[in-house]
Amino acid sequence: MNYDMPFCEKEFMISEIADAIRKATKRSTAQLHQPVFNGNEWLYLKDCLDSSFVSSVGTYVSEFEKKIAQYTGAVHAIATVNGTAALHLALIVAGVNADEEVLVPSMTFVATANAVSYVNAKPHFIDCSEKNFGIDPILLRAHLEKISEVRNGICINKETGRIIRALVPMHVFGHPCDIIELKEIADEFQIIMIEDAAESLGSFYREKHTGTFGRMGVISFNGNKTITTGGGGVIITNDDEIAESARFLSTTAKEQHPYAYVHTKVGYNYRMPNLNAALGCAQLEELPKILRSKRKLTSEYKNAFSRVKNIQFLDDSNFPDSNFWLQTLLLNENYSQYRDAIIEGCIEAGFQVRPAWSPIHSLPMYSNLPSTKLSNTINLSKRIINLPSGMGLT
Repeated sequence: MNYDMPFCEKEFMISEIADAIRKATKRSTAQLHQPVFNGNEWLYLKDCLDSSFVSSVGTYVSEFEKKIAQYTGAVHAIATVNGTAALHLALIVAGVNADEEVLVPSMTFVATANAVSYVNAKPHFIDCSEKNFGIDPILLRAHLEKISEVRNGICINKETGRIIRALVPMHVFGHPCDIIELKEIADEFQIIMIEDAAESLGSFYREKHTGTFGRMGVISFNGNKTITTGGGGVIITNDDEIAESARFLSTTAKEQHPYAYVHTKVGYNYRMPNLNAALGCAQLEELPKILRSKRKLTSEYKNAFSRVKNIQFLDDSNFPDSNFWLQTLLLNENYSQYRDAIIEGCIEAGFQVRPAWSPIHSLPMYSNLPSTKLSNTINLSKRIINLPSGMGLT
């Protein structure tokens, strides 16, 4: 593949980046992110199997929810089968209706917009901040002041006539966005805020855990996340009614009864299985060690990349309270066209790196929806390279 970069310069840059990864990880090869099981995972899984309660009934589910709530500082946690299901359920419980709009970033994983589509609402894309990759509050405020008005406590998009019901900011790569400023804007415009904290377990903003600023937050425990339950997610909230409703809907809206099957709403089979929760309980015990390992890896990368030209490594001076779920390089703008060549060269050298997601507004099913100008999203998506980030690398 021809990337129109002088051969010697391209090969030298690939070599420099691969050598820096090798130096930081002290490995000849490295995956992007893989789980490590050094705690009580086997013990708890065996206990779960021995109990025969491997599905959505069992003590580990309740224990996992309790521990997640304690760690994040939320009053309630409702464990689900995955993070997308958690966000889908959160949008339902928040009262997002068909043909309403939900403000979301374009710089995110596709599940953020998909969950909005599941409730037949319309994603409305907002540009990101160059500082932390999350929704830019200055751009958001200017946009809402231009295109919306609040009528009888409801935010209306004057251009489409639709209700703007919710805002779903994301903490990209685990880095906290400007969540307090975004919450102030949401409150001012009568919009419900639900945090997509899928990647940010262990990240704090002004000493408060991500996911606890809005009406609800959702976290993912997929196999590539900071801790994993194999597949899983959780809704965290301080609202008693929301928690009760989410828990009820996640268990097929079945009324409690010793034997009868009575369902009073259209519910969802979204409850996390006990087997997954057992794995999660063990992983949570390892979380402090995992976060220390990730911070150490950040320090190693910072040193390894300190003399590499034409890139910026995003370290703890950029994000002092991040979990550093995915370590990130940012290519200088005049090198963005060579991103794919650098990625392919690093993969050939044995290091699994990746670009950011394709901007969601550029995908065919989301290409004709409301948005701000998305210049930052477009620019950054061409320059980001995620590096091997697993706990086992330090």
